[in-house]
Amino acid sequence: MPGDVTGRALPRVDGRDKVTGRARFAVDVAFPGMLHAAVVRSMAAHARIVGVDAAAAAAGPGVVAVVTAGDLGGLFPRFGHIVADHPVLATGKVRYHGEPVALVVAGTKAEAEDAAATVEVAYEDLPAVLTPPEALARGAPLLHDEESERGDETFGEAHSPRSGTNVAHGVDSGWGDVDAALRGAAAVVETEAHFPMLYAYAMEPYAATARWVGGALEVHTGAQHPFMVRDDLARIFRLPASRVRVVSEYIGGGYGSKSYTKVEPLAAVAALLAGGPVKVVLDVEGSILTTRADPARVRVRTGFADDGGILARDVDIEMDGGAYADNGPLVLAKAAARCQGPYRVPALRVRGRTVYTNTAPSSSYRGFGAPQVTLAGELNMDMAAERLGIDPAEIRRLNLVKPGEELLPGKRPIDADLHADLEMVVQALESRGESRPARQGALRGTAFACSASDAGAYPVSTASVRVLADGSAVVSSGSTEMGQGSRTVLTQIAAQELGMEPADVRVVQGDTGTTPYERTTGASRTTTLTGTAVLRACADARDKLAAMLAESLGCSPAEVTVEPGRAVGPDGRVYAYADVVRRFFGAGAGEVVGLGIVRKEGQFAVLPPFWEIGMVGVSLDVDPDTGVATVDHLVTVGDVGFAINPAAVEGQDLGAATQGLGGALYEELLYDGPQLVNANVVDYRVPRMADMPRRIDTLIAQRGDGVGPYGAKGAGEGALNPIGAAVAAAVARATGRWPDRLPLTPERIWRLVHQPDKEGDDG
Repeated sequence: MPGDVTGRALPRVDGRDKVTGRARFAVDVAFPGMLHAAVVRSMAAHARIVGVDAAAAAAGPGVVAVVTAGDLGGLFPRFGHIVADHPVLATGKVRYHGEPVALVVAGTKAEAEDAAATVEVAYEDLPAVLTPPEALARGAPLLHDEESERGDETFGEAHSPRSGTNVAHGVDSGWGDVDAALRGAAAVVETEAHFPMLYAYAMEPYAATARWVGGALEVHTGAQHPFMVRDDLARIFRLPASRVRVVSEYIGGGYGSKSYTKVEPLAAVAALLAGGPVKVVLDVEGSILTTRADPARVRVRTGFADDGGILARDVDIEMDGGAYADNGPLVLAKAAARCQGPYRVPALRVRGRTVYTNTAPSSSYRGFGAPQVTLAGELNMDMAAERLGIDPAEIRRLNLVKPGEELLPGKRPIDADLHADLEMVVQALESRGESRPARQGALRGTAFACSASDAGAYPVSTASVRVLADGSAVVSSGSTEMGQGSRTVLTQIAAQELGMEPADVRVVQGDTGTTPYERTTGASRTTTLTGTAVLRACADARDKLAAMLAESLGCSPAEVTVEPGRAVGPDGRVYAYADVVRRFFGAGAGEVVGLGIVRKEGQFAVLPPFWEIGMVGVSLDVDPDTGVATVDHLVTVGDVGFAINPAAVEGQDLGAATQGLGGALYEELLYDGPQLVNANVVDYRVPRMADMPRRIDTLIAQRGDGVGPYGAKGAGEGALNPIGAAVAAAVARATGRWPDRLPLTPERIWRLVHQPDKEGDDG
C-alpha cells in the first residue's frame, strides 16, 4: 500500500503521551464577588424594538443591573472581524428570533434567569425573510440598510461593497472559456446538492467571564482566536490593545464554532455597568442561537471528454448566512476556492452568494466551506463515471493533480501524492468488501470521495522558549488548546529540539497578556505554523546559549557548538544548558529566551501554507424496509507529511469523520417559520457510539512533503470534508437513486428506495 502508514512517532518522544496539564474551561473561572448574567432573547424574527420594560427585573432579588443597548452610549457597540455589523445587544431592531436584547445581572445564575423572565419587550413586526430565495426576491426587505465598518483588511477576499440587497458577500471567479468547453464536451453532467444547517456541538458551551481592573479589561473565555477577540473588545471600549487581556487557557471543543468574537462583549459590558466581575454561560439552545454552520445549495455542471477527462466546470453556490456576517463571507470565499476539488480543471467559473436571512448567524464550521461544495462536486464525479461507463476510481485517477502541480493559479503547488492516497482508500475498501457481505436483506453500497483545501490560514505566528536555570523550559504560544492536542505536539517539538524529556517542558497558551501573538487557531494550522515558530524559537535559544557560553569562556561563538541538550566548548568540554545559564548569570539564576517568528516570507511566501487532503471511503448497508443506513466500514487517510503524534492524527481523523457522518446521516437544524425547533440535545441528533462503523481504518500517509517541522502538514478537517459525499454516493449505489440533500435520514432513504419515479427529494 503506497505511503508510510506505520505511525512512527517523533524520535525520542513517545508519540502516544498527551501532555495537556490542568484542564480549566472558561466556565470554571471564578473571581471574588462574581456576578452572573442572563440573556433576554428576542421573541421576534424581524421587528423594531418599541420599548423594554425591565422594572420588575430590576426589582428582583439579587439583581444588580439590567443592561440594554441604550446603556452602551460612548462605546462602539458592534463587533465583527470582517464587517462590524453585529450589535452587542439589539439596537433599534432585532433581526432573528433569539437575538440578545438585554442582560440581567444578579448575584446568582438562578436569580438572573428568574429576573430575565420578567423583562417585557414590545415589538413592531417587520416582514421577515427566512431563506435565501426569499431574501433575494425582488422587493425583499433589507436586513441591513446601513453601511457597517470593515474589520481586518487582510480578509480582503471576504469583503464586498454593499449592494443594496441582502447579499452579504459575493464571489465571481474562474479562468478559461467555460462555455466553449461545455459546448465541445462529450458529456455535460449537472448536479445540485443541498448541505444542511448544522451546529458544531462542542462539549463546552459559549461562556465568558469579564472583570475590569484599574481601567483595563480582562476576559476569560472559550475562544479559539483570543487575539482577534481582544481587537474587537478594544474597538468596542475604545481602548488600546495593551489594556485588554483575553485568556483562553483550555477550550472544551471548538470545531470552528468558537472562532472570533461571540459572547465576550456581553460579559464585558455587563461587568462594566454592574461594577464587578460577571460570568455569562449559555445553555445549549443559547449556544445554537449564537452561531451555526452555513447551509448551502450548490449546483455543479462539468463537461467531460470521452475518456472522462474534465474540460470545464461551472459552479453556483448559495449560502444562508443568517442575520449577521460573522465569518460567513470568508466561508463563501473558501468554498469558491475549493469547489473544483483536487482535480485539474482547464476552465472554471464560480458564482457564489452568502445571503442575510432572519435566522441565527452562521460562522466557521470544521471544513470551512469545503464540505458544502465537496458534496455536489464529488457526486458530480460519480454521476459522470456512471454516465460514461468509467470506474469511479479511474475517473479520479485521470483528473487528480500530481505532486508539484498547480491546482489554483498562482497558489502553492500541491504538496501531496493524491493518487497514492486514493489507492490506500480503494485497497482498504476492496479488502473489506471481499471478506464481509451485506447483512441479510440489506442493500450494500460502497463509495469514496476526495477533497483538497487551501489550509493554514494567513501565516502569522510567534512563539517564545525560555530555558531556565535548572535546565527545564517554558514554551509560550498564543495558540489555543481545545482538545486537538496542540499542547502535546508543541511539547514534543520543544523537547526534541532542546534535548529534554517532555515532562521538563511546559507549554503556556492562549493569553494575550502573557503569550506572544498568534493570529488564529484554526484551518489545521497549529502544528505547521505554530510548530515552526516553536522550532525557530528553540534554534534562537540555542544560538543565544552559544553566545552566552562563549562570553563566559572568553572565546568566539563560532568556537562553541550547541546541540539538543548540551553545549560543547572549544576544549571539548560538555556543558548542560543549566550550566551555561548559571555560569553566565551567576548565583544559580537567570534564563535565556528564544523567539520564533513565522510570517508570509521564505517557505511561507506562497499561499496556502499547505494543502489539506481529504480522502475517505465508506461501505454501508441500507435496510429497504426502514430506510436505516448502517455504516459498516470507514476508511480515512491522513496525509500529514510527518505524524509528530500518530495517535493524535488518528484521533483527529476519526473525530472529523464521525462529525461528517453526523451531517451525512443525522444532523440538521430545523426552522418552523422564524423559530428554531430542535435546539436541544434530544431533537438535534448527533452520532452515538452505537452508530460507529464496525471496522475503522485510520491510515496515515507520511512522505515528508510538508513545510512544517520535520516535513509535517496539518490534520483535523480533511476527513470531514468529503465524508458526506462518500455516504451519499454509497447510498446511491445501494438504492439505485442519487440523493440531492443531506442528512440522509431513514425517511429520505426510504423514499429513494420506494419512490424511484419522483424527481428530486423534498423530504
